[in-house]
Amino acid sequence: MRRPSRRAFLVESGSAALGLVILRRLPASARRGAPSSLEKIEVAQIGCGRMGRGDVLGVLASPLARIVAVCDLDSKRLAAGKQLVEEAYQKQGESKIDVATYADYRELLARPGLDAVIVSVPDHWHARVAVDAALAGKHAYVQKPVTYDVAEAIALRKVVHAKRVVLQTGSQQRSDEPWYAFRIASELARNGAIGKLKSIQIGLGSDSPSGKPPAPMAVPEHLDYARWLGAAPEQPYMEGRVHPQSSLSGRPGWITTEDFGLGMITNWGAHHVDIAQWALGQERGGPLAIEGRATFMQNDLWTVHRDYHVELSYPGDVQVVLDQKFEVGLRFEGDGGWLFATRNEERATASDPKAADPKSAPLRASDVRLLAPEARNDLGAKAVRWPASKNHYFDWLEAIRDRRAPVAPIDESARSLTACYLAWLAMKLGRKLKWDAAAERIVDDPDAAARLGRAPRAGEYDLAAVLKRAGIE
Repeated sequence: MRRPSRRAFLVESGSAALGLVILRRLPASARRGAPSSLEKIEVAQIGCGRMGRGDVLGVLASPLARIVAVCDLDSKRLAAGKQLVEEAYQKQGESKIDVATYADYRELLARPGLDAVIVSVPDHWHARVAVDAALAGKHAYVQKPVTYDVAEAIALRKVVHAKRVVLQTGSQQRSDEPWYAFRIASELARNGAIGKLKSIQIGLGSDSPSGKPPAPMAVPEHLDYARWLGAAPEQPYMEGRVHPQSSLSGRPGWITTEDFGLGMITNWGAHHVDIAQWALGQERGGPLAIEGRATFMQNDLWTVHRDYHVELSYPGDVQVVLDQKFEVGLRFEGDGGWLFATRNEERATASDPKAADPKSAPLRASDVRLLAPEARNDLGAKAVRWPASKNHYFDWLEAIRDRRAPVAPIDESARSLTACYLAWLAMKLGRKLKWDAAAERIVDDPDAAARLGRAPRAGEYDLAAVLKRAGIE
């Protein structure tokens, strides 16, 4: 039976159960009881580009939420974001709609009555926006990877814990729709359905050079480029390293520019490594050692890796191997069989890696009996079960309402980012790294350890200073 498309599943609700989170601040509706048709969680969208447009419609589809504002430092995208939300509400039969607009997210966070924000900005801005949101008492849905580097992930986790807000990471493969295969395969693997896990092969796809040399350009009048740079190193504006000016749906160049995003190893790695660690029971742990090699783009507008091969050694003598030659997805191999999960033809964006065979099943196994519902039902009373989550956006909103943790919490997405970042660092340095997951530090390599974060371009972007001023250690 064909699964509903991504667009279709946005209108379905979901629920989860993952332990109680006591929140410092509840939405006004929750403080007075269950939301009514007039009492909803007030949400704002930060970042109105390609991913932001999908995220805001996903949240808007829930009866629990009301999108009250949008924010972007590109005024053209800001206007388009406002239009998108207002037209969506018009299609629901509303006539008087006025979605507020903000060029500066800090002014947005000071808006009275705002409960939560969706953070769909470039990777190098994820941590700072999410930290400021949490410090302001706002819940957050943050696109993956949850941060740019390890130091940022640790800082964000500290703030979320201190302020007791709900942060959902955009790791949609943890929810049923539209990519159900990952939950099923990882839960089976976690519970020994294919015997003892020996290895996990991960295919992420790869990026290709632009074929253009870097060339400075005039900054568009409607873009606050100095602010867009954020903590990244000072450099001239190039449209191909920011986002396309003629399209809202085109793939932005920051994804393939290392100062802003680290390439497929964190871009899609954040999805697939997250699922691998879930299956291994290492969602709050990590690898013991990491080895990698890669070729990086040279003399090109873009700067990220091309070909790559990474091996991560995990407790229990399990090897997680990433290589662009593998089919996009995850192959779990045990001493009693194998399972494979992929998205197949269902893609979030036009630039997502293409399936090797779009007509093949997204969930496959060495024995078809593993795929029967009975196989999951027969895992035993002591089986580790994934928290229910049909719709990733709805799960976040329900977690806010119910004062509980979401299906993709910061404690686990920070660890997924860490594994991906360590893979990138091993590729970059070309040597083996040893990782102490409990202490979250690289062992016996001071140079590599110093690269878990980067010095900010200016003091105002220093996250350590932000946490210190907030009294968070």
